[in-house]
Amino acid sequence: MILHAIEMGEGNPGKPLVLLHGLFGQARNFGQIQRTLAQRWRIIALDLRNHGASPHAPDMRYGTMAADVHETLQALGALPALVMGHSMGGKTAMRLALSRPDAVARLLVLDIAPVVYPPHNHPIVAAMTGIPLHDGLTRTEADAALAEAVPEPNVRAFLLQNLRFGTPPEWRIGLKEIADALFDLEGWDGPTDTTYAGRSLIVAGAESHYIRAEDRPLIRTLFPVARFVTVKHAGHWVHADNPAGFLAVLEAFLRASDR
Repeated sequence: MILHAIEMGEGNPGKPLVLLHGLFGQARNFGQIQRTLAQRWRIIALDLRNHGASPHAPDMRYGTMAADVHETLQALGALPALVMGHSMGGKTAMRLALSRPDAVARLLVLDIAPVVYPPHNHPIVAAMTGIPLHDGLTRTEADAALAEAVPEPNVRAFLLQNLRFGTPPEWRIGLKEIADALFDLEGWDGPTDTTYAGRSLIVAGAESHYIRAEDRPLIRTLFPVARFVTVKHAGHWVHADNPAGFLAVLEAFLRASDR
């Protein structure tokens, strides 16, 4: 599958940096970061399948989504690439590095580990699918429908970026496909008999619990030269909670790749 891409800094030298968003995100969420970095580097933000402007299709196993990314970057003449992924995008990036190490020059994984997580997204998806998509639906009404399952106003606003308020209103994302794939998305289908020997940076939010101390041995088994960095004043959405801190880490990652 060829994914929708937003490119900036196309004429800049060096290997491109590819940005992969998390669940319910989209390429344009990286807009400010992409504009800043594109002054010096080629930056490609992708909409993963069933997100943003990319096609909707079943099968959201990480091997499948990694294949989408590889096919798209190949079509863009962007291989090998530096690959950064957040959450779901981080698992996709890790899966790509393990299955196609030649395609990934360096890897940055943002606040996720290659492990199975508890099914905490199921109530959120149920609330999203339960929003009545009737003519005249307002953002206030949709926000109220999510409030019990999603008490944080900023998270509700993030989710509702995916809802087009029109006649009739409709989800931009493949919500049914995502709902059907939740166990795959919260799981991990990576190979156990291979490693990625390239340079890897695992970045965690200081206030997040997605990367636990007990996950580090497994990460080092799969990514033997991985380094770990923690960004202060940030939870799971590191790049949104502390944009300046994350941007400093990302710029250092890019400068190191220039050497």
